[in-house]
Amino acid sequence: MLEVVRAGALTTIQDLGRFGHAHLGVPRSGALDQSAHRLANRLAGNTPDTATLETTLTGVAVRTLRAVTVAVTGAPAPVRVDGWPAAWASAVHVPAGAVLDVGAAVGGLRSYVAVSGGIAVEPELGSRSTDLLSGLGPAPLRDGEHLPVGKALGHPVRTDLAPCEGPPRELVLPVLPGPRNDWFTDAALRTLATARFTVSPHSNRIALRMNGPALERAVHGELASEGMVIGAIQVPPDGRPVVFLADSPTTGGYPVIGVVPESRLAAAAQATPGLPVRFTLLRTRERALKSSRLR
Repeated sequence: MLEVVRAGALTTIQDLGRFGHAHLGVPRSGALDQSAHRLANRLAGNTPDTATLETTLTGVAVRTLRAVTVAVTGAPAPVRVDGWPAAWASAVHVPAGAVLDVGAAVGGLRSYVAVSGGIAVEPELGSRSTDLLSGLGPAPLRDGEHLPVGKALGHPVRTDLAPCEGPPRELVLPVLPGPRNDWFTDAALRTLATARFTVSPHSNRIALRMNGPALERAVHGELASEGMVIGAIQVPPDGRPVVFLADSPTTGGYPVIGVVPESRLAAAAQATPGLPVRFTLLRTRERALKSSRLR
């Protein structure tokens, strides 16, 4: 078991996500920064689908009731074990009864805490992920609660340097236009490709919302609800683009001007309010696939 000493602003349990249920209206969910989630699990000796803790901005503190190995990745943050400094992005031994304290992020937004054996809450629809939109999965952590830990099956990775991407100073998102880009004027597409946006403080695990110029519509009628994918850029009536993330709905009624390839969304997990955002248009599907391979 882990005892939650300090839950932080928002700490959730996440794995790779809840696949195969979009036709039932169930979002994918899962870790927003999949790269950081996978790296933390690898360092702790877990498989990639093992559940981790995803913190938001202010970190988390837990007491271990048995000796475990942990690894903290994602947004850089101070890591302490019973008050003593410990390594970030490295396997760290935490003795039984000690408190692991992950402090506030010094860059980026979300840190990932992997524990050898993983967070072993009961899965729902094949995943242990917290889904803030549908309410599936475990609730966000609360002070004083206890979390089950699974049996460690692998061996921690000991390394002096774990390569991981730092928080972005500017978020650059490639965009494959469509399927409803014809609902917008040519000027709107130019604005999307050339204007500088910033991340709105109203962003969350559901969507990355933008502050910036409005995108002008060419068609002003109503659009019937249609299927949505992670990375879809919806444009609501105020004209500011909204990029769908892991907890986003599976349908929507606002036109989608373009889609960001999912492999390029990991950096969006670390996008703090006010961060500059730039969109670059991909003209063909082949370029989008090439962008994904180069990630």
